Amino acid sequence: MSERGKYAYQIKKLTQEKVERLLEESPWSRAMLAKLRRGIGKQPGELPELFEILLSDMPEELYGKGDEPSYSEWAIYTALTLFALHQQGKDHPISISGKTENKNTGNSLGTAVGYLVKQDRDREPAIKRRFDAVATANEFTEFAHHARGLIRLLRAGDIALDYPRFAEDLFWYQFDETRNRVRLRWGEDYYRNAQPNAEKENGGIGNEQS
Repeated sequence: MSERGKYAYQIKKLTQEKVERLLEESPWSRAMLAKLRRGIGKQPGELPELFEILLSDMPEELYGKGDEPSYSEWAIYTALTLFALHQQGKDHPISISGKTENKNTGNSLGTAVGYLVKQDRDREPAIKRRFDAVATANEFTEFAHHARGLIRLLRAGDIALDYPRFAEDLFWYQFDETRNRVRLRWGEDYYRNAQPNAEKENGGIGNEQS
């Protein structure tokens, strides 16, 4: 496994652990979810009250080495803040693979948005514009700005997004040589699941490919 591959694996595992902690029913988790929602579209260092959930238990090699957040910190931070928005107002965990009775777990971003289109075909052009804006953003504060609207729609539609997988995708998204690979996979998953003749509904088609 390459060094980046090792980091990506650690990011996915660590995000899973952090999301599970946030899903625990406690005053701490409710307060931290609210703080995370305020962090959407900001840089990882702007809100020190988020350091506890972002930086705790993080392996040394994932920390930033200079004045800027590391690629790993950006990926985990962005995934966690959007997860907090997705979970807002929900009394059941719709937004993490393996932690819900909903069938649509394990969804990539493209798969989740594809399911959203199938729920509301009339809104497909507007949803597709949002999706395209997210997938073409090159800077993470811009990415989060566009993603916020999509996550709200997924929340309203009770459609899950696999946030550990999403964090891993966001890590690879930051490198010029792998960004288009991530975009292509999101696009493939979107069209595979948005088409009226898709073979399965809410079953995670396309989630196995990477």
